[in-house]
Amino acid sequence: MGTQMYIKDYPRPQFIRTDWVNLNGEWSFEFDDENMGERLGWPKQFGGERQIIVPFTYETKASGIGEEEHHSNVWYHRTLDIPAEKTGKRVILHFQAVDYIAKVWVNGEYVGQHQGGYSAFSFDITSYIVCGDANSLTVKVEDSMDAAQPRGKQRWVQNSFECFYVQTTGIWQSVWLEYAAPTYIDQVKITPDVDAWKVRFEYQMNGDWSAGDMWLETIVSLQGEQVKKVGLAMDRAWLQLEVDLIHEVNGPWKMSCWTPDHPNLYDVEFILYRGQEKIDHVYSYFGMRKISTKDGQVLLNNEPIYQRLVLDQGYWPESHLTPPSEEAIIQDIDAILEMGYNGVRKHMKVEDARFLYWCDVKGLLVWSEMAATFEFNDNAIQRFTNEWMEVVRQFYNHPCIVVWVPFNESWGIMQIAKDRKQQHFTEAIYHLTKAYDPYRLVISNDGWEHTVSDLITLHDYVESGEEFLQRYKDKEKIIGNEIAFNNRKYAFADGYAYSGQPILVSEFGGIAYKNEAGWGYGHQESSEESFVARLKAIHHAIKNTDYIVGYCYTQITDVQQEMNGLLTESRKLKVPLEVIKEMNQL
Repeated sequence: MGTQMYIKDYPRPQFIRTDWVNLNGEWSFEFDDENMGERLGWPKQFGGERQIIVPFTYETKASGIGEEEHHSNVWYHRTLDIPAEKTGKRVILHFQAVDYIAKVWVNGEYVGQHQGGYSAFSFDITSYIVCGDANSLTVKVEDSMDAAQPRGKQRWVQNSFECFYVQTTGIWQSVWLEYAAPTYIDQVKITPDVDAWKVRFEYQMNGDWSAGDMWLETIVSLQGEQVKKVGLAMDRAWLQLEVDLIHEVNGPWKMSCWTPDHPNLYDVEFILYRGQEKIDHVYSYFGMRKISTKDGQVLLNNEPIYQRLVLDQGYWPESHLTPPSEEAIIQDIDAILEMGYNGVRKHMKVEDARFLYWCDVKGLLVWSEMAATFEFNDNAIQRFTNEWMEVVRQFYNHPCIVVWVPFNESWGIMQIAKDRKQQHFTEAIYHLTKAYDPYRLVISNDGWEHTVSDLITLHDYVESGEEFLQRYKDKEKIIGNEIAFNNRKYAFADGYAYSGQPILVSEFGGIAYKNEAGWGYGHQESSEESFVARLKAIHHAIKNTDYIVGYCYTQITDVQQEMNGLLTESRKLKVPLEVIKEMNQL
């Protein structure tokens, strides 16, 4: 089941308007290593001579350039043909992701800027464009190797090393135009309440309300059958509505919940009227889904769920962080499901919204993780906090996301074991995330050295199943900081203790084999037989440890020099799919 208004390649499937223009494709482009472009007047008269295929970064072959050397300043330019019939419409320019600082000019006039490489942003460019004519769009992107900048797996030195890869600079997700009425629906926050069988809508509007007589119609349907239709008078820019979803469309209420086995999605339309005139129409969807914990278990819709996750870094050989196509996104999700996993930990990357859409549709659980900084200072704190909250707001409505992961393995907070400043930082991010989204689980520091956290998640690359069982046979030693991970890391930071949270092994395995040129965790296996034996043994050991309620295997695909995937970087199976599926089902 998908949404009733699914549009292939639409960049933001959670909030669809049908009047839009995809700006991906060939743009003019130039490096600006001396940072002279602004002084030379490039916003008014672009001086670049290269071409690039947006949204692929210049470091990728898919961009048409494929140069991996770091450039701190890059420029983009193209024309926007705005039809004359769009006069009177709002023209909104959307960027799904640009790394890292984007400055935007339209017809030589400065529009604004955005900082943050993983979050979407928009500008209303109505007052800058001329309808019925060609308009100039110029974008400058400033990037750096600063380790206090949220960068995830992007290297901050000249060459790739260990599990850090070629950097991503510039536009790396879709760019698009959208046309809206002078007064329009800006966003809607959708919160399901499974226990009360209700859904809450929080509407934010943009435009002029002085004329009055505005009202909003919300239509909810399931599998093509209308469930609710509610009208609401709009007398201010922010309103909230709670809708009772008790109905007879699809039998018992549990049959209409969102689960991996039955990813039921409710379609919803938001229609804004002035009097009897329809002035805006947006299509969206939601899932009735609750994630919680109780007695050391993770609950989905109040029932225990064992999470079988696989780590996914979301890289492709020709396009790096940017999905080469929507079909490639679907192929990856289908492969994960066919292997018997019911979820994915999206590692050190905020993924394309279309990936989350297809996880919603196909029923794949997602742990959404922020890209780390690798230094701790005031700049890192501010940059990380601002961007993380943009990400949480941006993806709040996706039912597939069940866990937020702001920090991983103490990256960017390397002294957290004893440093109260770093501990306070993780506590602050935990509580700030909960203030906006109290309905999902939040992990303070995935892997070890937890502070305040809804889950206790451990990273352990012990190679043999026998050794794993020996290490984990005494739960009290694990949660009592008697057993170290990664030689010197313990489950809790100093001053924190276990309080009954569910325990999961959220990284393990990472096995490479066949004398691959890159690296994996531990020794490489020389044959398929030994690889499968080790793979099965470690999975079975985890599943036979009764207090562990889920796992995440490293990883689904190879990534550049890291050769420890179940699939190659080009998505070829290393072992028969049935072997992995059987291993997950046992």
